[in-house]
Amino acid sequence: MSKVEIIKRPLEQVSGDLKKTAWSAIIESLALIVLGILFIVLQETMIQVLAYIVGAFFIVKGGFQIINYFMEKGQNDFLNNGLLAGVVSVLIGIAALVIGDDIASVFRVIIGIIIIYESLVRINIATKLASAKISVWKYILIVALIMLVLGIFVTFFEGAVVVLVGWMMILTGLTGIIGDVMFIQNVNQVVDTLTGKTQ
Repeated sequence: MSKVEIIKRPLEQVSGDLKKTAWSAIIESLALIVLGILFIVLQETMIQVLAYIVGAFFIVKGGFQIINYFMEKGQNDFLNNGLLAGVVSVLIGIAALVIGDDIASVFRVIIGIIIIYESLVRINIATKLASAKISVWKYILIVALIMLVLGIFVTFFEGAVVVLVGWMMILTGLTGIIGDVMFIQNVNQVVDTLTGKTQ
């Protein structure tokens, strides 16, 4: 989003949009934590059932994000990951439903990809905050890198059992929430910087 576009819109609306995006990310992190807990408690016996639930969830979530992106016409370019997030979510959901009975063997990879994606989104946010000279970018980048390492571990470590994957999901969700809360606390500074005001 350019400075001109921001100035044309009420600052309260810009701030509200950024906060809404961050809160949406927090909700996604909470969902990841809940899924992690289910992994630990239910383990292998419920993996297949959980796969269908997760598949349907991601298809609905992705469809909503894609529709929302086109309804807003990409106005919020500063944190505009809606279209990409929607497409990725739909593809993950379809994969979970199609794989079906064999989901237990690949679910770890799907979860790993989700974690990696979430980390890349936050790295993107940290980069934009850095360009806007918002000091909190360093902490968000650290959180994002931790998530990235966890995602890579879950994706490529074949020995990662269901319980371990569950704990990784919980840890990823917690680190994601920390980063998003830090962003919300500095959202007004972000808006001020983007509109050319003095920090």
